[in-house]
Amino acid sequence: MAYTAKDYSALVGMPGFSEALLKNHFTLYQGYVANTNKVLDLLGALLADGKAGTPEYAELKRRLGWEFDGMRLHEYYFENLGAKPLNPNGALARKLAADFGSYENWEKDFKATGAMRGIGWTILYQDPMNGRLMNFWINEHDTSHPAGCVPLLIMDVFEHAFLLDYGLKRADYISAFFANIDWAAVEGRLK
Repeated sequence: MAYTAKDYSALVGMPGFSEALLKNHFTLYQGYVANTNKVLDLLGALLADGKAGTPEYAELKRRLGWEFDGMRLHEYYFENLGAKPLNPNGALARKLAADFGSYENWEKDFKATGAMRGIGWTILYQDPMNGRLMNFWINEHDTSHPAGCVPLLIMDVFEHAFLLDYGLKRADYISAFFANIDWAAVEGRLK
């Protein structure tokens, strides 16, 4: 069963994100979907041909994590955009305050994580073992994810997410991102 790229064109017109930036970002995401399907097809063919023990099979298995996570993280990212305010009395706001001391402390930590030098993702995760919320820096799509944790809020901090509109002013992009978070979608991911 092949994956299909989702349509996020409703985000066009969102303040702080140009149409050109969003359309480029959608195209990049569509490439991850296409490549996930290609890698899965190639792995299936190699397996069917009895070539599961080959270097080609091993490299494709390694590549699958990059393509699949690139696809899925972009879906989470686009789906947590749309500018719906955080319910200050909701479960997520209460949990952020409980785990970080206050919403403001959480926001400061999340933004500082996103402003770090390098490429990657800033992700608010929930550990399902104890419910704790933590902000993580994910350098590459396929590495550093905390095992078993649930991604709640995903911010893309690869250059393609902001360079066209903000140049090297990542902090301005982060502010635009925060102004456009769909907190209902984020809270819907909370367990």
